[in-house]
Amino acid sequence: MFKNILLVALIGLMILEGAQAMAKQMPIRTESSVDLNRYAGDWYVIAAIPLSAEKDAYNAMENYRIDEKGTIPTTFTFNKGAFDGKKKTYHSRAFVRDKNSNAVWGVQFIWPFKAEYRIMYLNNDYSQTIVGRTKRDYVWLMARTPSISEADYQSRLKLIQDEGYDISKIRKVPQQKR
Repeated sequence: MFKNILLVALIGLMILEGAQAMAKQMPIRTESSVDLNRYAGDWYVIAAIPLSAEKDAYNAMENYRIDEKGTIPTTFTFNKGAFDGKKKTYHSRAFVRDKNSNAVWGVQFIWPFKAEYRIMYLNNDYSQTIVGRTKRDYVWLMARTPSISEADYQSRLKLIQDEGYDISKIRKVPQQKR
């Protein structure tokens, strides 16, 4: 009897691991339509599987604007290591790759390389968004305010997990009102 339970548990684990591996290879969902003018502006980073440069970020904020060429100059700012830590600023430029939805971008930090940027989720009032990558190596949950409700946070984590991300790698970003 114990062998049967162990066998069923082992098969269940194998199926779960296989499903997660398949999810990591499948494309990430994206929003069907993003109004770039409404998306532009400041976004507080609430939580992330961060890039190495932002692993110890406090007060992380992303700002997007639309320029006359239709590209999206981006400014990422944060305090390193503490709320009063050294302020860091990074600039990049985004290029919309999917003009039908405006939800898939290429973000250029260093020419000529462009990193994938997929707007996976955007609520109706443009107050919360999730940005990810098909590789499932990085993800950012952002909001127009420095915090969101615990219910919203858990709901967004579930969406991220359902897209094949390992949510144990997600770090909440400490935020203080500015």
